[in-house]
Amino acid sequence: MHEEQQRVMMNEAVAKLTSVCWDKCVTSVPGSKFSSSEYSCLTHCAKRYADMSMIIIKSTQSKK
Repeated sequence: MHEEQQRVMMNEAVAKLTSVCWDKCVTSVPGSKFSSSEYSCLTHCAKRYADMSMIIIKSTQSKK
């Protein structure tokens, strides 16, 4: 059961990350690949999102 909950949480996080970063970084109709600025933005956005998620998880776990 715990693994299933983790899988659901991970899927939700990926969906949120995709939505947030896509809306922020993809400014035109995508072609076969992203422009260099879109790629850079998506990379940085995903890293910041992952970093903040880890900070929140650690903070939440330390309060238990």
